[in-house]
Amino acid sequence: MNWDIFIAPYAQVVEELKVKLKGMRRQFEYEMEQSPIEFVTGRVKPKSSIIEKARRKAINPENIEKELQDIAGVRVVCQFVDDIYAVVDMLKNRHDFDIVEEKDYITRKKDSGYRSYHVIINYPVETIHGEKIVLAEIQIRTLAMNFWATNEHSLNYKYAGKIPTEVKSRLKRAAEAAFQLDEEMSKIKSEIQEAQKVFLRKEDKKKEPKKG
Repeated sequence: MNWDIFIAPYAQVVEELKVKLKGMRRQFEYEMEQSPIEFVTGRVKPKSSIIEKARRKAINPENIEKELQDIAGVRVVCQFVDDIYAVVDMLKNRHDFDIVEEKDYITRKKDSGYRSYHVIINYPVETIHGEKIVLAEIQIRTLAMNFWATNEHSLNYKYAGKIPTEVKSRLKRAAEAAFQLDEEMSKIKSEIQEAQKVFLRKEDKKKEPKKG
């Protein structure tokens, strides 16, 4: 298998999705609305990770494209939990890709404490050989969930997926603390957003040219 040729469509999907999702964020800003999207990142899974995951899940090389859902991955990070569901609704209203599966790890968290909302899509990408349908994963989570998941991912890498029991229990407690933070912040969401609007109005005034 030529890995450069194999990876190319996935890289294209990630770049196109990032542009579209960042565009959604800018549209909210143009309309002076609070955007549910804080920031967007994306990546293509490295060759070594693809091979390792396929081996772990007993996926034959010829079935990798159909069975590995997260070779192309885009992450949307939000301020509040209900922003996540607002983004999911916006994704459902789009017509440039098809949603094939949803995984709500917020209402049904993983045993590790992991929380996030995953949307698996079929994305049509134009290649030199014509249209190709590519599987991609969009993860939507809060800033607190993202902080926790990033650290958990690092620990999993360090311990090759076998995190010591004591560290695991601390991670679980940290996951609950992060979710409590999200819940408390949601209760004062309107206050926070009003404060942010006031700040932005002041910043806009500073940018206005002075008369005379």
